[in-house]
Amino acid sequence: MAKTNPKTTARAKRVRRIRKKITGTSDQPRLRVFKSNKHIYAQIIDDSVGRTLASMSTIDKAFEGEKTDKTGSAKKVGLLIAEAAKSAGVSKVTFDRGGYIYHGRVKALSDGAREGGLQF
Repeated sequence: MAKTNPKTTARAKRVRRIRKKITGTSDQPRLRVFKSNKHIYAQIIDDSVGRTLASMSTIDKAFEGEKTDKTGSAKKVGLLIAEAAKSAGVSKVTFDRGGYIYHGRVKALSDGAREGGLQF
């Protein structure tokens, strides 16, 4: 029988607890963050319809960034997701940190999104 990683279990509990309180509407969709060891992903989701309005990550073709550290890449993803949100007609979002601490790459992504013009 395989054992479950306690960090993964604890993060899943945090995600469930956060999602009970945060929902994305058509007026103010949810900006969801996921990070892996190498990459960071961001989606803008309208939960009332169950549809992703925009997405961006470090593996997208639009990213094509110069070689920077992971925090710099996260900030650039934030700027690009803000551009994609504007083209989708979104200006205000609710930030969903995905169970991660608001620090480092997650904070850099949100700062980049704010610099790009998103309000949350």
